[in-house]
Amino acid sequence: MNTARKRHTASVLTNGQVLVSGGVGGSTLNSAELYNSAAGTWTTTGNMNSARAYFTASVLSNGKVLVCGGSNVGATNSAELYDPSTGTWTSTGNMNFARNKHAASVLSNGKVLVSGGFATPNYLTSAELYDPSTGTWATTGSMTTGREEHTSSVLSNGKVLITGEYTSSGSTYLRSAELYNPATGTWTVTGNMITGRSLHRASVLQDGNVLVSGGFTGSADLSSAELYNPTAGNWTTTLSMNIPRAMHTSLLVNGYVLVTGGYIGSADTSTAELYCC
Repeated sequence: MNTARKRHTASVLTNGQVLVSGGVGGSTLNSAELYNSAAGTWTTTGNMNSARAYFTASVLSNGKVLVCGGSNVGATNSAELYDPSTGTWTSTGNMNFARNKHAASVLSNGKVLVSGGFATPNYLTSAELYDPSTGTWATTGSMTTGREEHTSSVLSNGKVLITGEYTSSGSTYLRSAELYNPATGTWTVTGNMITGRSLHRASVLQDGNVLVSGGFTGSADLSSAELYNPTAGNWTTTLSMNIPRAMHTSLLVNGYVLVTGGYIGSADTSTAELYCC
């Protein structure tokens, strides 16, 4: 990448490029850049309106990218949209709740589910839905456990898998996972991960399984990875990454999972690697 960063986001655009935005690289960033998977190169694009880290970015059905929440000084409820055709950002409706370190997923109906996160002094159970057609937000059912820095993955059956991160005390790294049902707006528990982890990432593979990689245990960064089987509701180990990392990004690109950035110990990294799935 052009800029070393962590606590950033990465999104596969409809044109096949990858948008990486924001995060921290010495200070909180508003910069963004594009990865061309065919050429293996990076170029800069328009800056966000607000510098932010610990936020989410979601590609909408119209091709635009919704960025919401996060923090610079404190948690924010602001949101903005990136237009790939112009390389520019515009504001959209604010969330009902300020939150950072939350998770987001685009549902099959085109709406965006945002769940959990942190807003001083609370680990949030709340969730809300963004409607791209109106640019507004509405609340939905709350998670069973308050958590931050978790992952959120849309399964082939339309449900959303939430994994890991902190307990409400912030002192234990969770193995637990739960499922959101968009049809009912409710949450249920599913099988626990093999390893409790925070600051990890998840990607849905072409076979429908979910790859969870890296993260932090409270004492060390992880290179380990594991797979969730939605049919069985359980987890199995898979090959570890070449480099232990946390706060990275993980995206399915042309049949491979592209992992970028993050940190190793106390150092930011600009390294990237591919998982063959």
